[in-house]
Amino acid sequence: MASASDRNPIIIGGLPSQVPDFDPEETQEWLDSLDAAVDERGRERARYLMLRLIERAREKRVAVPEMRSTDYVNTIATKDEPFFPGNEEIERKVLNATRWNAAVMVSRAQRPGIGVGGHIATFASSASLYDVGFNHFFRGKDEGDGGDQIFFQGHASPGIYARAYLLDRLSEQQLDAFRQEKSKAPYGLSSYPHPRLMPDFWEFPTVSMGLGPLGAIYQARMNRYMEARGIADTSKSHVWAYLGDGEMDEPESLGQLSIAAREGLDNLTFVVNCNLQRLDGPVRGNGKIIQELESIFRGAGWNVIKLIWDRSWDPLLAQDRDGILVNKMNSTPDGQFQTYATESGAYIREHFFGGDQRLRAMVENMSDQQIQHLGRGGHDHKKVYAAYAAAKAHKGQPTVILAQTVKGWTLGPNFEGRNATHQMKKLTVDDLKRFRDRLHIPITDAQLESGAPPYYHPGRNSPEIQYMHDQRNAHGGYVPTRVVRAKPLQLPDDSAYATAKKGSGHQSIATTMAFVRILKDLMRDKEIGKRFVLIAPDEYRTFGMDAFFPSAKIYNPLGQQYEAVDRELLLAYKESPTGQMLHDGISEAGCTASLIAAGSAYATHGEPLIPVYVFYSMFGFQRTGDQFWQMADQLARGFVLGATAGRTTLTGEGLQHADGHSQLLASTNPGCVAYDPAYGYEIAHIVKDGLRRMYGADAEDVFYYLTVYNEPIQHPAEPVDVDVDGILKGIHRVSAGSEGAVGAQIMASGVAVPWALEAQRILAAEWNVKADVWSATSWNELRREAVEVEEHNLLHPEEEQRVPYVTRKLSGSEGPFVAVSDWMRSVPDQISRWVPGPYTSLGADGFGFADTRGAARRFFHIDAQSVVLAVLTELAKAGRIDRSVLKQAIDRYQLLDVSAADPGAAGGDA
Repeated sequence: MASASDRNPIIIGGLPSQVPDFDPEETQEWLDSLDAAVDERGRERARYLMLRLIERAREKRVAVPEMRSTDYVNTIATKDEPFFPGNEEIERKVLNATRWNAAVMVSRAQRPGIGVGGHIATFASSASLYDVGFNHFFRGKDEGDGGDQIFFQGHASPGIYARAYLLDRLSEQQLDAFRQEKSKAPYGLSSYPHPRLMPDFWEFPTVSMGLGPLGAIYQARMNRYMEARGIADTSKSHVWAYLGDGEMDEPESLGQLSIAAREGLDNLTFVVNCNLQRLDGPVRGNGKIIQELESIFRGAGWNVIKLIWDRSWDPLLAQDRDGILVNKMNSTPDGQFQTYATESGAYIREHFFGGDQRLRAMVENMSDQQIQHLGRGGHDHKKVYAAYAAAKAHKGQPTVILAQTVKGWTLGPNFEGRNATHQMKKLTVDDLKRFRDRLHIPITDAQLESGAPPYYHPGRNSPEIQYMHDQRNAHGGYVPTRVVRAKPLQLPDDSAYATAKKGSGHQSIATTMAFVRILKDLMRDKEIGKRFVLIAPDEYRTFGMDAFFPSAKIYNPLGQQYEAVDRELLLAYKESPTGQMLHDGISEAGCTASLIAAGSAYATHGEPLIPVYVFYSMFGFQRTGDQFWQMADQLARGFVLGATAGRTTLTGEGLQHADGHSQLLASTNPGCVAYDPAYGYEIAHIVKDGLRRMYGADAEDVFYYLTVYNEPIQHPAEPVDVDVDGILKGIHRVSAGSEGAVGAQIMASGVAVPWALEAQRILAAEWNVKADVWSATSWNELRREAVEVEEHNLLHPEEEQRVPYVTRKLSGSEGPFVAVSDWMRSVPDQISRWVPGPYTSLGADGFGFADTRGAARRFFHIDAQSVVLAVLTELAKAGRIDRSVLKQAIDRYQLLDVSAADPGAAGGDA
């Protein structure tokens, strides 16, 4: 890890303005020297001298203005390239075999009757970028640590499979099962990197574009965090993220560059495959994406290495004394370079070199074929090696390598550089023959003409395969590989939850605070306390978690180099290099990336962490929902807290903060176990069971989502006969009706349980109705179990038919059943078909708004009086009471007048 002295200064550079000149004569001498250079040697020579001075100034750690963009040439000069330690001939043969098998695998997957396709052009452009990494840089896990973490570009997966085949990690049968995961089980290969689908192979899901770079940044940061806290030695781990230039259009790709620079993450390297193409056309046809990205990354404080031209350009650049070639490179737009990749040498001679006599003279002794083969740097192993070595050696900053390539490289004229190449999945026989000849693959015409093209393997004992094995053994084993070495945690006993089970007494607290109190007790545990990773998007105080500041402290690799303005307070803001709390600023995306990195540490580094991510409920599954799918794909574990939940509990904030739907969105994620608890003792049992399921023996690859509220209520003590099984499975009875002649059932979740209890009281006192109240801790889990039961019954008609838990639980209870929550009705309606009796629901459907809680609940008709009306309505439908009472209830409670509602409790942010 770079020391503070290795980092960039706070002010990176700028032109002097207010700085006085203490030696005007010396200043004038320097200016005169520059003038002389311009007058005598020309502007280009003077420019060169200035660039060398800037370079030397940086070597001497003199703060000088940053150049946001440099010439369109390689950052690393030919003279500065290190010795290439590999056998380039063997590596070329290995790469050719890999290229062939990747393309053939996709082509065979597109055969008639299958037609599942795949993508071949992305890997074709980036193959050398990967191959150099595999042969010389990527560290495996055989040394017992986490090795390197490599975020492979999703569309390049065929090439990674093809290389694994050569190493006997995958069989030909598996390659033929590409994208046929169920029909060819157990041999099926996932289309893209999916750890959940291939948990022994892939580590990071990356095909949702933009999430790879975001995840890589926070993975590198998590590595530093774990090392700083003494949890794992990650000092040798390097994070590599392989990205596309088109992918950099995604906001997530560039949105968090600053944190990587701010924290000096020199354990991170982005490799951007700049093949100048998106999926359907050029990335910047009229511009230059490499120059644009260079400016962005430099401005964010990254080290930038441009890898644009291969070695065939070196002699031409060496004779470019007046800069005319560099100027041509600078001024040619990407769209034209894309065209040059598809045209003949004669065309390039005329259109690129033909506009200036000096350019024409440079190539007058070159044949058209030689000009056509003037290549891009991302295909040159030696150039790529030099860039990687420089990135690994650089200290104090993350590095981005901008490598120019040609999309569809080596696939032939029908593929290379074509706008449609991303969608092209099948090679014709003629395409295959040209491809084979270019790669020198020993396969005959007859083999290509007789059916599906064959795979090529040079033989297990061939020099090429032995070379591959030797290189991987020298670098710690095979990648990608996912290994789970973590052991089950020793979890705390019931005493850790005792406080929550006692209730809140006469004090009113929100369920958010009830959870925080449980968390505080768990963090005191000697076994697991240090493994909690607290994460919040600049809202710790809102959630009542500022109490952790003095003890857990906020992680900052530089510590706290200032006197905090609130240092005299008991709960002062406290940063530390060994802090336990991650304060990712106002960035839900960044926080969720931290959550995923921490939640998968049990596999990445063999050390389980227990992330607890607390955020405004509205900004979770709605705003960063794609990342929760990424979390499930990555088999990450942990607790996700949707605080200030519900559509009417934070109504002062208005529509943007009114969450009535995240529980519904959570229900769509198979890896998410979602609860909507009402009381502290329910939370205690849910958290305890969550720790068991995620971190105990036979740990499951799930994560827990709890919606908690900011409305203070009195929490009862845990009943003596508490129904723990019901709490965990999704429903338990919290209050049996004691008065009234007509029976009914009220089911509520979260903050709605007190409304249901008030409705129970009113029904008994005013309408002679005896209602039981049930706390539905998880509508989602009830539905999930019921669906599983139906699936079993569908496929096993000869067996005794199972009954869903919710049906069994409610059987014998006198209906009707009325459900109410602070969510849209679709949430409780998930279980309607399995409720054994007439069922209706109340919910907060529609947009939220700013008002009092009481007014909002009256507007949505989910308050206690509206629950009373709903119960009476269902009883009237059943003929058990007279319908005339319905109008009486509406008038008595003024249910048509929002302003007549009790405003309810105010405040209670935590």
